[in-house]
This record gives sequence, structure tokens and C-alpha cells, in this order.
Amino acid sequence: MPRHLNDIATTIVAVVEAETTALQTAQLMRRHHVGALVVVDAHEKTRPIGIVTDRDLVLAVMAEGLDPAVFTASDIMSGELVVARASLELQDGVALMHERKVRRLVIVDDAGRLRGIMTLEDVLEAMSDDLKALVSGLRGARDREFAQRR
Repeated sequence: MPRHLNDIATTIVAVVEAETTALQTAQLMRRHHVGALVVVDAHEKTRPIGIVTDRDLVLAVMAEGLDPAVFTASDIMSGELVVARASLELQDGVALMHERKVRRLVIVDDAGRLRGIMTLEDVLEAMSDDLKALVSGLRGARDREFAQRR
């Protein structure tokens, strides 16, 4: 049975508004122990408009020696947000990540409201669970055959 993005996506997502300073953004990442924050619309707090990663902070602010208290999340967020519907099959989500060359997909419902985030780590964990189940099945078949041939 195919899995969908909502089956493995993290549903508790740390968010930030566009006008939040880069400094506050970094502090929120630290507080929530995450490498990315979804930027949401200030009025429709469930509508994602961008994403800021720790890499964005380093390359756009820190490496340039800029004051993180002056720049905002909207100044440094990724321009093109890659979103996927929660009902999308996992393999199609992985294909989208590959095609768009991203490590995270922002998951939305049919109305475009934020529902979660799926990271490359989430995909790897799901795949490792599948591989573990496959290996377990193979071992069971081997053990059954061994018992039958005694």
C-alpha cells in the first residue's frame, strides 16, 4: 500500500513571520532545535510563503558580516517555496525533492494551509523502516526453509 506525505511528515512546524529579524529567526531555530523555519503570511498564519534555513542565515547574513538584527526573514528566505499536498504519494514527493533539488518539502492541505514539513531525514527514516521490514521478511523465509529441511 503506498504511503503518502502526511504519513511521514512532521506535523509540528516551527514558523516565523516575514518581518521577524534574522537574529530572532536564528534564535527560534536554536530554541526549537531545527534547521529551517517556514515563513508564514502575517495575516493568514497558516499560509506558507517561504522558508528560511540555517544555511540561508549563514550565507546571506553571517558570511557577509551583516547585522542580523537589521535583516528580516523575508530578506533571506528562499524565493521559490516548494510545496506538496499532504495526499501526495511518498515516491512522488521524493521525485519532487529530486527535481527541485531541495532537502525539505512544505506540506499543505488542498486549501494551501500549512500541514507539516517533510525533510530528507524523514524520507531516509521511512525508507530504512521499509528496508528493515524487507530484511525481516527475508530472514523469516530463510528460517522457515531451514526448519522445513531439517
